[in-house]
Amino acid sequence: MFAEQISIFIENKEGRLAEVTAILRDANVNIRALSLADTTDFGVLRFIVNDNETAEKALKKEGFTVGKTQVLAVEVKDEPGGLNIILEALSENEVNVEYMYAFTNPQCKNAIMIFRFDDHDKAFKILTQKNIKVFSREEICNL
Repeated sequence: MFAEQISIFIENKEGRLAEVTAILRDANVNIRALSLADTTDFGVLRFIVNDNETAEKALKKEGFTVGKTQVLAVEVKDEPGGLNIILEALSENEVNVEYMYAFTNPQCKNAIMIFRFDDHDKAFKILTQKNIKVFSREEICNL
């Protein structure tokens, strides 16, 4: 039911992001979605890839500390109000969205969003009750 996200801290300096993407490229890892939040000195790079184990091994080999987090990959109707349907259902049930970002998927007519909630189990239950598709880790890796 949950997807797995990799997170690393990177210095906020020229070329550092390119270094990370080169490491993944050289390991033959495809980035499916990513989010970069920055501060003055460093950033937090969160991403979904097609092969977490290979990505983790390659990044650790180059000295990065790798964190893994459970997230939900949710199908969002590609129409006005599609995202709002999901957010209202969660808000009505007092589930907080900690962060979210988009997932690229040319195979799907709808969008996919990656969500981190304060209560994943409750969010999953609400979404499935509303017949909103939540992708498994395997489904996300195979898109």
